[in-house]
Amino acid sequence: MKKITLLLLFVSTILTGQIRGTVSDEKGNPLPFVSIVVENTYNGTTTNESGQYEIAVKSSGKYVLVFQYLGFKTKKITANVTQLPHTLDVKLAEESIELAELVLNPKDNPANAIIKKAIAARKENAAKTAKYRADFYSRGIFRIKNAPKTVLGQKIDMFDDILDSTRTGILYLSETVSKIVYQKPDKIKETIIASKVSGNDNGFSFNNAASVDFDFYENYIPFDVNIISPIASNAFNYYKYTLEGTFFTENRQQVNKIKFTPKRALEPCFEGYLYILDDSWAIYAVDVSIKGSQMQEPAINTLWIKQNFNYNPANQIWVRNTQTIDFEAGMLGINVNGKFTYVYSNFEFEDRFERKTFGPEVLSFEKGANKKDDAYWNQMRPVPLTEEESADYVKKDKLQTKKKSQPYLDSIDAKRNKFKWSAPVTGYTFRNSFKNWSITYDGLLTGIGFNTVQGYNTATGVSYTKRNPDKRTFTTIGSNFSYGFSEDRFRATGYVTRKFNNTDNLQMTLSGGSSIEQFNAAKPINRVVNSLATTLFRNNFMKLYDRNFIGLQFSDEIANGFTLQANVEYNRRKPLFNNTDESILRNSKGYTSNNPLAPDDFLTPAFETHHLAKALLVARFNFGQQYWSRPDGKYNIPNDRYPVVFVGAEKGFAASEKKYEFMHAMTRLVYDLDLGNKGVLGMNLKAGKFFDADSISFVDYKHFNGNRTHIGQSERYLNTFNLLPYYTASTNDQYFESHFEYDDNGYLINKIPLLNKLKATLVIGAANLAVPDRKPYNEFSIGLDNLGFGKFRIFRFDYVRAYQGGFLEDGVVFGLKFLNILD
Repeated sequence: MKKITLLLLFVSTILTGQIRGTVSDEKGNPLPFVSIVVENTYNGTTTNESGQYEIAVKSSGKYVLVFQYLGFKTKKITANVTQLPHTLDVKLAEESIELAELVLNPKDNPANAIIKKAIAARKENAAKTAKYRADFYSRGIFRIKNAPKTVLGQKIDMFDDILDSTRTGILYLSETVSKIVYQKPDKIKETIIASKVSGNDNGFSFNNAASVDFDFYENYIPFDVNIISPIASNAFNYYKYTLEGTFFTENRQQVNKIKFTPKRALEPCFEGYLYILDDSWAIYAVDVSIKGSQMQEPAINTLWIKQNFNYNPANQIWVRNTQTIDFEAGMLGINVNGKFTYVYSNFEFEDRFERKTFGPEVLSFEKGANKKDDAYWNQMRPVPLTEEESADYVKKDKLQTKKKSQPYLDSIDAKRNKFKWSAPVTGYTFRNSFKNWSITYDGLLTGIGFNTVQGYNTATGVSYTKRNPDKRTFTTIGSNFSYGFSEDRFRATGYVTRKFNNTDNLQMTLSGGSSIEQFNAAKPINRVVNSLATTLFRNNFMKLYDRNFIGLQFSDEIANGFTLQANVEYNRRKPLFNNTDESILRNSKGYTSNNPLAPDDFLTPAFETHHLAKALLVARFNFGQQYWSRPDGKYNIPNDRYPVVFVGAEKGFAASEKKYEFMHAMTRLVYDLDLGNKGVLGMNLKAGKFFDADSISFVDYKHFNGNRTHIGQSERYLNTFNLLPYYTASTNDQYFESHFEYDDNGYLINKIPLLNKLKATLVIGAANLAVPDRKPYNEFSIGLDNLGFGKFRIFRFDYVRAYQGGFLEDGVVFGLKFLNILD
C-alpha cells in the first residue's frame, strides 16, 4: 500500500506544472501583488515584488487566466498550454475610472449611501464564506536597513554575517504551505504541510492563517487593540467617506472606489480605499494603512494591508484570495521593514462540518514538514521568489553550515568570552555554543541596595546552564549570594532547575540554603525603590526575616488548559532586627522597627524562631484553551472569552510546635473583558480561608500587596493596593479582595482636545479588601497610561483615593514600568 501511495504521489507531481511569467504595466514596469486566478475556479496566486507569478495547473490544455490589479483594467487571457512550464507575460492597462461628481452637500454624499448599504449587507456577504476548506500559502520577510554599529554605547554585531556594505540585509525569511478548515467567527484547524526558514534547515515558521484572519466584514480587526473596520456597524462615528470614482469588472459589475479617513487622527482607525461592488455591496478589494501610534505599537511607523477578492460565477461568491501586510518600524536607530504575502486557493464551501472537525488543537505540522527539498518548493510555491529572496536562501544555507561548525562557534565564543575590566561589577558570561552550555556570573551591580536590617548590601549569583535547542529544554545549576555590611552576615542559596519537555512544560526545581526574605512572599516592595525611600526619606518599608530552607517545586500541564503547580519545603525562620540608623539625608524622622506588627517596638520580634514544613498545591484552569502542536513543543493560546481560575491549598505541618501548623484554602479568578473599541476591563478576584491557624507565625499570614512608596512598579494595578500600608490588613482568617481596572485604549481620551496630544490611555481603577474585624478597605483611581516621549511609553500617572468607613487619604502614584526588571 505504501508503494502505491508513493507512486500516486510521484505521478501527481510530474503531472503538475506551472504557467508562469511577468505582469507589467504598458511601460514595462513590473506590477507587484497582481491577483491571478484560473477562471471559474479558486486556483489562484499573486505576483511577487518583481511582478513575477506562477500558477499551478495539472496538465496541458486551454486555460483562461484572469489578471486583477487595483488601478488597472482586469484582463482575461486564454493560454493554450502544450507543454509545462508555460510562459505567459502580461501587460495591464490603467483602469478608466469614471470620476465622481463633486459633492457640495454632505447630506447627499453618495459614498455614505454606498457604505450604509455595505454595512446593511455585511452579515449576508460574510455568511457566504462562513464555512470552507482551502489551501493556504504564506511568506514573510524582515529586512534591516542601515543598521547602526552601536546602540546606547553597546556594540551591535549580531547581524554582521548577513549585512552588506551598507549594513542592510534580510533578517528573516520563511514560507509555509498548509491546509485550513475554517468556520466563522473563530473556529479553525490548520495543518502545515511544508515549512521553510532561511538559514535553518530544522526550523519551523510561525506563519499561519489564524493570526492573519483580517476580516473587514467584522466590526474590528484584531491587533493589540481592536481596529475599527471601515464598514463596522458604528463606522460613521469614526470615518469620513468620499466616492472617488467607479469602474467595471470583466463581468460588467460596477465597483465603487471609496476613500475613507479617520475623523480623529489618534483613534484606532485605518485610512485608505475600500472597493465596494454595486448591488451585492460585497468587498472587491481593500487597500488600507494605519500608524503605529493608532495601534498603540510605538515601534511601528506604518502598517499596510491589501486584500484582493476573486469572483466565481458558478456559486456567485466573492472570496479573499490574496492578502499582503507590509510594515515599517524603528527604534534606537534600528530600522526594519517587512512584508507578508498570503494566498488562499482551492476553496471548498461547506454547509456544515462534522461535530469533531474542530477542537483545541488549531494548528499542527505534518511529519517532515521542514524537510521538503527545493524541488518540492519550486513545484508548490504559488508566488515565485524574488532574486533577493533566492539569494538569501542560498547565502544563509551556506552560512548555516558554517555557523554550525565548531571552529566558527568557537571563534564567536572567543570574541564574546573576553573578560572585561568591568565584569566583576556588571557581570560576565562564558559560553560554549557548540556544546550548548554557558556559565553566568551576575555581577555585583545587579544586587546593590540598602535596608535597615542589612545596611548597605550586595548580592550576586553564578549559574551553569545546559540547553537542548532542538527540544527546547534545559538544565540550570546555580547559586545566589548576599552580604549585609551592617549585619555582617553572608548568605547563600543553591538550586537545580530542569525543564523536561516543551509539550506539557514539565519543570522541577530543587533549592535550598539561607536567605533573607520579605514577610510577604510576593515581594511587593522593590529593592531599588526601597533603597531610595530608606536612604533619602528614611522610609524603611521593607520588613525582613531570616530563612533557612530546602524545597522542591514542580509544575506540569496535566491536560490541555489544566496545570498543576506544587511546592514542598522545610523551613527554619528566625526574626531579624534593625542594624543601622544611617541614611544619605539626615532628618529628625526615625526609622520604624523591623517588626511589621509593632513599628515603634525595637525589642520585640514579630515571631519566635521555629521550624515548619509547608506543602502548596495550586491548580490552574484555562477554560477553552487552544494550542499549536509544533515538533519543538506545544504553544498554548488562551481563550479570551473565559476567565482563568486558580484553586489551591496550603498545609503547614511537622512544625517545631503544633501551634504553627495550619490549613489554608484559596481561589482566584482573572479575566479581561474585551469591550471592542471601547477598551478592556480587567479583573482579579481572590478569596481564601485559614483553618486551625489561631497561633501561626506572622510569616504564614495572608499578606496583601500594599504600596506606600507612591511608585507604581507594574504594567497594570490588578494585583496591588496603591495606598494600603503593607501589613496592617494581614490575616490568618478569611479574606476577599477584588481589583478592577478599565483601560479605554484611547476610546475616551482621544476625543478630548489637548489631552489627545499625549497619545495616552485613560485608566480607571477600583479595589476592595475585606477581612474580619476591620471595616472594608476601598480604593478608587483615575489616571493616564502609555505616557512617555517619542516611542518610549514607559510611564503612568494615577490619582488615588482610599476609603475605610469614610474618606481615609488620597495620593498620586507615578508608574515606572521598567522597575519590575530591576529587582
